[in-house]
Amino acid sequence: DIDLRVKWPNDIYYSNLMKLGGVLVTSTVVGSTFHLLIGCGFNVTNSNPTVCINDLIQKYNIENNCSLEPFNCSQLIALTLNCLEALITSFQEGGPDAVLPTYYKRWLHSGTQIRLWSEEGPEVQVVGLDDNGFLQVYSKEEGMVSVEPDGNSFDMLKNLVVIKQH
Repeated sequence: DIDLRVKWPNDIYYSNLMKLGGVLVTSTVVGSTFHLLIGCGFNVTNSNPTVCINDLIQKYNIENNCSLEPFNCSQLIALTLNCLEALITSFQEGGPDAVLPTYYKRWLHSGTQIRLWSEEGPEVQVVGLDDNGFLQVYSKEEGMVSVEPDGNSFDMLKNLVVIKQH
């Protein structure tokens, strides 16, 4: 019941307020086989500089008069791998449509009005993800547009997708 969210393309947030972690996936194709390397990072126990998962559990316990146990890193890794295995199985059996409802349930962006490339850039509305996992937006001028995650960053404070500065 803790309000965990996904920020495109790969961040994990508490509500739309604070980043708790992230996920990076790289893939290669050899013949007809996909090879994925998945890296995940979560702030489990470190309250600084923002907030950690165990802080949220403590807050939830106070607000709901309950006693959920805090996580240790091993527990969170085990739970994450179990969930990931279930999602991979669902994807293999049913394709993207089998996992996208779960993703959209937690993501921050449906219907959000944002600007592309600069604060004066075109205003668009976030629609979802396209078939390649790119951010799909609707522009009155151009219709549906896909925005690649590589090289772009989503600045939620400014509701702006900008090209990353390296």
